[in-house]
Amino acid sequence: MGQALAQQESVAARIFAQADSILGFSLSRLCWDGPADDLNDTANTQPAIFTHSIAMLRVLQDRFPSAIPGAAAGHSMGEISALVAGGALTFEDGLALVGSAAWQ
Repeated sequence: MGQALAQQESVAARIFAQADSILGFSLSRLCWDGPADDLNDTANTQPAIFTHSIAMLRVLQDRFPSAIPGAAAGHSMGEISALVAGGALTFEDGLALVGSAAWQ
């Protein structure tokens, strides 16, 4: 999940590295190398999906800097990604929310 994106796009690699730092473990290694059982644990899946979503968002923003979203929406945990996309939350705050929600 996200390995090819991070290999091709430095902005995506920076998001994964930032997530690793914030979380205090290598989420990127888990996403890229598994084991799948650990990645499929909700405590890891939710931060992984969120991080990948924001990495893709940052790639799009890097490629198309004049494209500003007029609205953003998401379902369930996707709402946090939408809040980051809309500028209401930082990536750091969004990851903290996603992480804490997944661990409860």
